[in-house]
Amino acid sequence: MQLDMSGRVALVTGGSKGLGFAMAHKFASCGASVCLLARNASELEAAAATIVEETGSPALAVPCDVSQAAQIQAAFDTCVARFDKIDILINNAGFAKAKPFESITDEEWQYDFDLKLMAAVRMSRLVFPGMKERRWGRIINMLNTLAKTPAAGTAPTSVTRAAGMALTKVMAGEGAPYNVLVNGFNIGLIKSDQIRRGWERSGKKVSFEEFVAEAGKAVPIGRYGEAEECANLACLLCSDDCGFVSGTSINIDGNMSPAL
Repeated sequence: MQLDMSGRVALVTGGSKGLGFAMAHKFASCGASVCLLARNASELEAAAATIVEETGSPALAVPCDVSQAAQIQAAFDTCVARFDKIDILINNAGFAKAKPFESITDEEWQYDFDLKLMAAVRMSRLVFPGMKERRWGRIINMLNTLAKTPAAGTAPTSVTRAAGMALTKVMAGEGAPYNVLVNGFNIGLIKSDQIRRGWERSGKKVSFEEFVAEAGKAVPIGRYGEAEECANLACLLCSDDCGFVSGTSINIDGNMSPAL
């Protein structure tokens, strides 16, 4: 299936590397213009330049700390000033932070909610009116499998991701009459910068590929996922070819989660 996203504009938070970059690159390869948001300006500029060079589609780098409401507003304004609209929003910023419950401070709880849940709330609230007016929009909230199956020692991330799953369903219900489709991705073990940092911290005298190959044996499908596999699904769900899927949260985990 050849997906055509010409004329669409996608905004991807956490877009400078990993899953965010892979999704932005895929959208651009199908003809969409992309806005990349992340905190590190130099990494953003490099990511945008790579997308322009490899796909020929426009890519705008906008430095933004999405835990800050004012920066979200400013980034949104910058993107709309350049491209006039936002058709697709990928709420991807965030990282997995897990500690024993009693050790989590109020400040750590608040930061996790601001970075993950409130960033998605604030950015979605900005794009929603335009999507509804044009009667076309796609939003994907990037979550993780802990949103469905939290376990001991997985807060605060399991709690904020579960809230993100509820947010997904609420927005899907309100967007459905306007052809604004909202879904969630529950991410499992996918090769990313976060996994690479885990390899670096492990101190193991093996290559990154050897590290993930060994760790991937714990996944029922026998390996870690690739960022591009997630990007392919995101592109399909954000295209005109998949207009009847909304309000669902999809596990992308090689059958690792016990929950549907």
